[in-house]
Amino acid sequence: MSWQPCPSRPVPVNSRVESHIRSGSRRELERRKPILSSLVDFELARAAEILARDLVRVKPGEHVLIYADSESEWNVAEATARAAHNAGAKVALMRYPAPRGVGEEADEDLPGPLSAAMSNCDLMIEFSKMYLLYSTPWRLAMQRKRARYLCLSGMTSDMMTRCIGGINVEALIKFQDRIADLTRSAKAMRVTTPAGTDMEFENDPKRPVFTEGVVADRPGDYMLIGQVDWAPIEKTLNGKIVFDGSVWPPDDLGRLASPIILTVEDGKVVRIDGGREARTLARWLDGFNDPAMHNVAHIAYGCNPGAKLSGRIVEDERVWGAVEWGLGYQGETFLGVAGPAKTHTDGICLNASIWMDGKQIASEGTYIHPDLASLGKLAARR
Repeated sequence: MSWQPCPSRPVPVNSRVESHIRSGSRRELERRKPILSSLVDFELARAAEILARDLVRVKPGEHVLIYADSESEWNVAEATARAAHNAGAKVALMRYPAPRGVGEEADEDLPGPLSAAMSNCDLMIEFSKMYLLYSTPWRLAMQRKRARYLCLSGMTSDMMTRCIGGINVEALIKFQDRIADLTRSAKAMRVTTPAGTDMEFENDPKRPVFTEGVVADRPGDYMLIGQVDWAPIEKTLNGKIVFDGSVWPPDDLGRLASPIILTVEDGKVVRIDGGREARTLARWLDGFNDPAMHNVAHIAYGCNPGAKLSGRIVEDERVWGAVEWGLGYQGETFLGVAGPAKTHTDGICLNASIWMDGKQIASEGTYIHPDLASLGKLAARR
């Protein structure tokens, strides 16, 4: 556990200034480096301010825990800690060696002071690549019904400036609210992709549809803006899911070179086909000796205009027009029947077409419902 400020890792140049780099000579590049670095730092600070003010609504006097593991970008955590401090919060910033797994797999590697801090804060923001969502310390902290938890697992400075600083937050929240309303009112749904996904299922109107974005003033778990997720009625989930974007964990995967084909019957993955990456996922799921790891836990729409396929799951599951499927652990807040599992993984299907009660609202990654189309254009403008 590192209790002192850690030196920042080199900041990757984000997409807003790449054109400036490409346009100069080597000597000119050297001259511009301090200017470009300052610009990146400024945009990161601005995104951190938006995060603290608009997305987690930090309050003066709140106890805020911000933590990252050794595989995270430390400067992102530092920038967020400064923004929370400037908002009047009492901030603890913690860093620790990355555990060997995520969720419960991480339990035995976690330091005691971190677990204690998680159970004694009003707000915790996670930047750890090996996320602690669904770990034992996380579950114990959430059972106290005190903390608001925001998962920003593996967030980079470039991702932060694009997916938080580079979007119209107000318009995106309206987009998410509208697609959530449409989903709540739909009973029968179908999702397809050009890669071969073809899933049909039904929704339970009593189950929540979560719009990730603004963190409410009540305790609970929240995710990065740009995703709308829910748990369909598990026994109605049937068809094929074809991951053609990314899958993570296990660590051996990430951005995919070839598709992974899952056959789903009554809400359970009964077969996995494909190449090397499909075999890797199958071995990983089977290795837990836990049948619940093959449950389909939830589905989500990707709808963050700044997101791009990067191999980091927190961004990949928000790629515009994609859908994400979660396998394994199903959080209690979904009000589903799949329940706990040893851990959890997520996979991305790109360019989704979506039907609700026979009416098409998205076509191969483009939202065609009139309300969604207009709000989507606004969300992409900062």
